[in-house]
Amino acid sequence: MSENLLFQFWWVFPLVAAVLLYKFVLRVLCGMIIVPDDRIGLVVKKFTLYGSKRLPDGRIIAINGEAGMQAKPLAPGLYWRMWPWQYVITMEAFTVVPQDKLGLVKAKDGAPMDIGRVLGKPVDCDKFQDSQAFLENNGQKGPQAAFLTPGNYRINTFLFEIVMVPTTSIHENKVGIVTTLDGEPLDKGEIAGGSVAGHRNYQDPMAFIKAGGKKGLQEDVILAGTYYLNPWFAIVEQVEMIHIHIGYVGVVNSFVGPEGKDTSGVGFTHGNIVKKYDKGVWDEPLDPGKHPVNIYTHTVEIVPTTNIVLNWANSRTESHELDKNLCTISVRSSDGFTFNLDVSQIIHIPRNDAPKVIARFGNTKNLVSQVLEPTIANYFRNSAQKSGVIEFLTNRSQRQEDARAQISKVLADYNVEGVDTLIGDIVPPEALMKTLTDRKIAEQERVTYEIQKSAQIERKEFESAKAGADMQPEVVKSTRQVEINTQMAASKVAAAKGDAESRVINAKADAENKTIIAKADAEAKTINAKADANATEVNGAADAGKIKAIGLAEAEVTKQKTEAMGTEQYAIVRVAEALASNGIKLVPEILVNGQNGGGNGMIDALIGSEMLKKLQREGDTKVVDVTQKGE
Repeated sequence: MSENLLFQFWWVFPLVAAVLLYKFVLRVLCGMIIVPDDRIGLVVKKFTLYGSKRLPDGRIIAINGEAGMQAKPLAPGLYWRMWPWQYVITMEAFTVVPQDKLGLVKAKDGAPMDIGRVLGKPVDCDKFQDSQAFLENNGQKGPQAAFLTPGNYRINTFLFEIVMVPTTSIHENKVGIVTTLDGEPLDKGEIAGGSVAGHRNYQDPMAFIKAGGKKGLQEDVILAGTYYLNPWFAIVEQVEMIHIHIGYVGVVNSFVGPEGKDTSGVGFTHGNIVKKYDKGVWDEPLDPGKHPVNIYTHTVEIVPTTNIVLNWANSRTESHELDKNLCTISVRSSDGFTFNLDVSQIIHIPRNDAPKVIARFGNTKNLVSQVLEPTIANYFRNSAQKSGVIEFLTNRSQRQEDARAQISKVLADYNVEGVDTLIGDIVPPEALMKTLTDRKIAEQERVTYEIQKSAQIERKEFESAKAGADMQPEVVKSTRQVEINTQMAASKVAAAKGDAESRVINAKADAENKTIIAKADAEAKTINAKADANATEVNGAADAGKIKAIGLAEAEVTKQKTEAMGTEQYAIVRVAEALASNGIKLVPEILVNGQNGGGNGMIDALIGSEMLKKLQREGDTKVVDVTQKGE
């Protein structure tokens, strides 16, 4: 049963096999080739059926049916009679150039390159997608000037080799300096090719060559942006733009351009000053800003137009560092002393004179080293030799003014303005400074002593004045009191005088005594107003007079009593009075009598003698007191 079934359907197996292997069958029997949509078919012909066609010498790509690699590839589609025994078909993917890339093309076959050229000239070949047209139009073998921009291309890789390279991007604030590898040779004496038009910033190499562009460094630069530049044609170097800050200008020295006419005048013999874009130093400097300058064909010397301070000092350097190599000036005076001084010079380079300064010196550093440094140093050395150290120090202001005038005159010959010359620290010899210092200290000490002395005198006067001021209230008070006392004394004197006169009239006998008393009292009161001591003395004199008068009166009475009573009797009376006044008993408590009740003469005499002596002593004392008071 099974065998019969297989026998009945034997024909199914070849049909299934044919269906499954139809491509192979059609490929072998009919030469069918199917090229996919994303591929091209590269064809290699193994042999020719008719004749013996051979490729021309030097050719590797067949364009006329010769055996070998065929120029024309198979585009996507269905093809017949491409028998496998005669053709080898290789499926090749499309060539894809990304957005940030370029496809550089190198032809493996074609016409020989022109002499002196490094790039094949472009031919009509549908962007290298028509290999046959490329060869038929005499496309040249080797690197091609044309290139592939981003996109998809059907490129026959048997003929063309595609090299992917990045696009050229020039960044902000930079410029691209271009060196071309193809074009006409530079003229003798030139270092860069001049400007030519039509090549779209070197993106069209053949337009550049046809316009007469020169091979090598180019004067023109390209600015910020993205460019399709063939690196086999142009090499680009990015450099910073020339940035000129405010307060500066840029003097341009051009190495390219036509020979210009010198505009500096016959009096200037230090180089040519030419118009802008000519070869030489431009008479118009670049103002502050950013400038796209080719640093290989032009140099720009930045020149400050603000005031420049230069310091001849070992320890001070400005930010511009033009005075970096300047140092303190050492000079010798006429009296043989060597000393150092610091100097600052302020200069100004006018904008319009900046090209002349650069043409003369090359840069501002050379101006400092070739003119300012020797000029200023020699001026102060010469000036110091004409005076002594002390004179140099004392006349510093005048020397500074003289230096400013002299140095400004010299700088004017170099198109530079001398704004000011300032003398800084002056360091005389140490020994001389010590002598001057000691002298100055002595002078100052003398001045200090005089000031202190004057201060003490003033202080004394001040203290005296202060004491006088403090006593002034008392003085005023005393003065007022003296005036009051004087008036009172005068009043009393007047009253006393009036009283004395009245008493003289009333009783002339008693006037003498009262007058003396009144005068004594008046004078006592007057002297008391002036000074209590005088008043006391007057009162004492008055009392003495009074006592004297009393003593004289008593003496006169005693004399009369003595004459009347007798000396002995008066003495006994006086003894009795003295004994009574002194509490001495005349009759003793114990009476010593002699025999028979009679008195003892010896004892009586003794008692009497002692009593007499005592009375005499008392009398002498009173007489002395009266005498002293009278004096």
